[in-house]
Amino acid sequence: MTGFVRTVTGDIDPAELGRVDYHEHLFQVSPLLPGDDLDDESASAGEAAQLRASGFEAMVDATPLGLGRRPGAIARISQATGLRVVMTTGVHRREHYATGHPLLEASAEQLAAAFLRDLTEGAAEFAETDAGATAGSEASVPPRAGVLKAGLGYWRIDDAAARTIEAIGAAHRETGAPVMVHLEHGTAAFEALEALAAAGVPAHRVALAHIDRNPDPGLHAELAAAGAFLGYDGAARAKDWPDSMLLDCLIATAEAGGPRRILLGGDVARRTRYVAYGGMPGLRYLGERFVPRLVTQGGADLADAVLRRNPAEWLTWRV
Repeated sequence: MTGFVRTVTGDIDPAELGRVDYHEHLFQVSPLLPGDDLDDESASAGEAAQLRASGFEAMVDATPLGLGRRPGAIARISQATGLRVVMTTGVHRREHYATGHPLLEASAEQLAAAFLRDLTEGAAEFAETDAGATAGSEASVPPRAGVLKAGLGYWRIDDAAARTIEAIGAAHRETGAPVMVHLEHGTAAFEALEALAAAGVPAHRVALAHIDRNPDPGLHAELAAAGAFLGYDGAARAKDWPDSMLLDCLIATAEAGGPRRILLGGDVARRTRYVAYGGMPGLRYLGERFVPRLVTQGGADLADAVLRRNPAEWLTWRV
């Protein structure tokens, strides 16, 4: 595989990633999630250590700009735990920001400039202040983002999301960086791919986060055939669906032609669900509870594709 993966501690060969949790959050502060802030470096480091101990060598921190992301702290946690972390730039759906937030008002050109700076230099214009932001692997290089992200609403691409997609297209065309798109309840997947394609981002560079919130293997197979990566990240949500439903959907999608397009993450993303913050089940749930069932029911080769080969393919920068 040619190209490289950009982590907060430097660029690496894709083969060095190992098992990847494609979607988690070490830091996140949002008005949409009162009382569930992830804002304690020591606790987040403890949670990252548990993820590493559960069998994952790498993760994507999917917190974009304006939501309490802390680049320096993420780099320090990566160095302390040995967990490789790919950081995200971009803008989430508007509900995660207060009315009048500058990210919601910025032009596509302003956003593109910020995303590019975050990807290539670090410390984007709209990034939160972080006193440790120079704690990268090289003294002269601050932690840089390795993924671009847009957030969509339920069956909605509003003006703010459209500007974000336009900006992501500009940044992607210049860098080849991979793209993640938040799909609310798994909706508007083809619409997201169409909008991104119009902005210059082909489907094979896009991960559709939360596609398993709409557990339709027929739809997933169609999206895989279109070239998109499928982000399964709904494990441990028993009040909404059992893990068995997600496993059945994942395996059915793989059997229908999508084994090379599936990614796996936890997206736990809540103080009340992190063991190190006093909650449960924590980031270790995915590796300790879900992955063994995937291996047993889907086979070792499918698990290796989902955890190693597919995320390495998605995360590799190519211009």
